[in-house]
Amino acid sequence: MAVTKRVRIYTEEDVANHKSANSCWVTCRGKVYDVTAFMPDHPGGDDLIMDHAGTNVESIMKDGSSHDHSDSAYEMLEEYVIGRLGTETTVVREDWEAPDDFHPENTDSAEDFEKTQFLDLRTPLLSQMWQANFSKSYYLKQVHQPRHLQHSARLFAYDIFEVCTRTVWYVVPLVWLPIAGNLFLRSMLQFNGPISTFLSNPLLPLSLLSTVTLDVFLKALPCFFLGNFIWTILEYGMHRFLFHIDEFLPDHYAFLTLHFLLHGIHHYMPMDRLRLVMPPVMFGILQIPFTRLAYILFPTAVANGIIAGSFTFYVLYDCMHYALHHTKLPAYLREMKKYHLAHHYKNFELGFGVTSKMWDYVFRTVLPV
Repeated sequence: MAVTKRVRIYTEEDVANHKSANSCWVTCRGKVYDVTAFMPDHPGGDDLIMDHAGTNVESIMKDGSSHDHSDSAYEMLEEYVIGRLGTETTVVREDWEAPDDFHPENTDSAEDFEKTQFLDLRTPLLSQMWQANFSKSYYLKQVHQPRHLQHSARLFAYDIFEVCTRTVWYVVPLVWLPIAGNLFLRSMLQFNGPISTFLSNPLLPLSLLSTVTLDVFLKALPCFFLGNFIWTILEYGMHRFLFHIDEFLPDHYAFLTLHFLLHGIHHYMPMDRLRLVMPPVMFGILQIPFTRLAYILFPTAVANGIIAGSFTFYVLYDCMHYALHHTKLPAYLREMKKYHLAHHYKNFELGFGVTSKMWDYVFRTVLPV
């Protein structure tokens, strides 16, 4: 079977994981072979193959002192080809240092695809992910090596879908700050007594604003601050355990595509101005289980105060995330900018805090910069 453009792409780690009698892979001349079925028929015995299982056998096949294989042996080997080794591109590295004014060079899309056969930045990315011809290991290596374009790479072929994946930064405060404000007003009013639901009367808090007293404000304020604190945990937790669920990600195109949509595309194209903040629909979906839990655990007045505080800090988080990538900042934020960019370009397995390093210190994931 000849190796074609759409043949499956593996990494050396993939091959090294198949070194048993039940699943024996080897590589030779850049191709990957599953020789499990051939082992009983190998003239030199299966032990010789097992000695080199999961490794590159090119040199041993040419070794005259062992046995110099004939052309027919190589032809027979082609019957067991299952893919090829991917070519890696290296941008992320341990010695990377963030300059004060960071402007990475643009990626040559044609050259990049020709070299890696990963994703072609000139065509819609989502369909390529759905038809993925690469292993999870190769995907994770490639998606964490940043590419850069002057424009946003397309996810969808159709504009009506594509526009939903791009969000300018100021959409986040325009959408979520009014919602947070409404919830905080409701929290204060609900400390006085029951009020109608948001769906039945969304503007009710504004009409009752004159009835708010210092007493109910002081009751709602600690809830708001608790929501701020809870958001810092969610920020760290979702970034580390949801967006970077790499180790537990199933090796299946559907899960790779979901990972790519959630966070992979951000690591793949970290300087894309229109994909640095969450589209409102995406955050709207992600917040549902957490807000539902708040209403289960706390009285409605308390829950609304907590959610208002969390939403407010979410807005701060997303706007700050954009600023860390594209804005000149004061001293503390410059430090956080270097810290966050190091998460992208130095070590993506550390440095999960965006607004602060607090939980990185607690959980020992601080990234030295």
